[in-house]
Amino acid sequence: MSNQLEARGLSKHFTLHLQDGLHLPILSDIALDVAAGECVVLHAPSGAGKSTLLRCLYANYKASGGSIRIRHAEEWIDLATATPRQVHAVRRTTLGFVTQFLHVIPRVATLDLVAEPLLSRGIDEHEALDRARAMLTRLRIPPRLWQIPPATFSGGEQQRVNIARTMICDYPVLLLDEPTASLDEANRDTVVDMINVARERGAAIVGIFHDEHVRHALATRLFSIQPAQPATLACIS
Repeated sequence: MSNQLEARGLSKHFTLHLQDGLHLPILSDIALDVAAGECVVLHAPSGAGKSTLLRCLYANYKASGGSIRIRHAEEWIDLATATPRQVHAVRRTTLGFVTQFLHVIPRVATLDLVAEPLLSRGIDEHEALDRARAMLTRLRIPPRLWQIPPATFSGGEQQRVNIARTMICDYPVLLLDEPTASLDEANRDTVVDMINVARERGAAIVGIFHDEHVRHALATRLFSIQPAQPATLACIS
């Protein structure tokens, strides 16, 4: 299968200006290829930069060096240097991200929140809402909650809404940051099935899964991240 995502020489560091310019290296010279139909699981000790890598791949964090190329609309776009307009276009149709936390507009109903990614693609409202209802039902969010904003939901309910909002679209590339961490066993197994279906249809997936059962159920291969060098003081002019 062809690559959908390629990182080369990817590095990320932070400069802590309130700590006398402390230079904090997180990632160094990462080289990663992810093909269609793969689920690559990031494997490293806590604090080694797994979540930072996912945020760089999604362009939430700007890479300090290197390239992050993604296949989008029959062309390659480097997210490390892409314009905000290009990043938005990639996220709308090509790149989905399930984070550990749900960030929502407080007064938007759960059903509308889940349907929104389809509406942004031009899907008919009736079809989008029907698909959102089906997704929420599959993830065991009861209908009495569909018209309520999810800000007051439990952690597990919010995470399922987060998953529904991403998995409702057939993104060619998926980034998953502990999507099952807050879920009970039944919902965990449902999400594992959904991820495997996405992979089998050809999605290229990069994920973090601390649950050994989930990791074994999903991983086609592991990708190890070596801890970065210790922090140093940077020269700030």
